[in-house]
Amino acid sequence: MRISVTDAKAQLTELVRRAEAGDEIVLTRHGQPAARLVPIVAARDRKSQRAVLEAVRKSARAKAAPGASAARSQDFLYGANGLPE
Repeated sequence: MRISVTDAKAQLTELVRRAEAGDEIVLTRHGQPAARLVPIVAARDRKSQRAVLEAVRKSARAKAAPGASAARSQDFLYGANGLPE
């Protein structure tokens, strides 16, 4: 939804409700986009951030080949002649 800043002043409460519900509200000045109302996404607390990080680490450890080193991790891309296959 596009609405001029002047018109938005009278409807601010309703526009905020619509933005919170997921509608895109673009405020215009002289017909040109000037600002956008978007809902604030709640930041994760440290405990949930740590849980996500641990899940990623666990997944990475499970996918890593035993004894594999970073120096040789891309070898599967190349053939016996050293050229990409």
